[in-house]
Amino acid sequence: MPMKGRFPIRRTLQYLSQGDVVFKDSVKVMTVNYNTHGELGEGARKFVFFNIPQIQYKNPWVQIMLFKNMTPTPFLRFYLDSGEQVLVDVETKSNKEIMEHVKKILGKNESGSYESFSGYCLGLTDAEKPGGNS
Repeated sequence: MPMKGRFPIRRTLQYLSQGDVVFKDSVKVMTVNYNTHGELGEGARKFVFFNIPQIQYKNPWVQIMLFKNMTPTPFLRFYLDSGEQVLVDVETKSNKEIMEHVKKILGKNESGSYESFSGYCLGLTDAEKPGGNS
């Protein structure tokens, strides 16, 4: 692939392989809600630009959706196969802080086994869950 465009190193196999976030098998969908302007979302913008390609490469089974300029504050939402949702506030955090936090709560640990993340899940009502009563 030619080295053209904005920051073409992001498309190299070496760069994509350096990502260290491998999600647990229960993570099915990840949404990123962020704004293209403003200081509060700078970390979220850098996370989308630099880290989302690595996450996609390491987690091909996870659907990743980006929502721009639809929220006052940036956040990540993860949908798990159990129907639970995990909401992560990323306002004023750097892209590195976001990566570390996501890795801590939803990533496989070094041995490949799973740790509990039930303490991090939101207590959403049935109406707030996808397919819930409105």
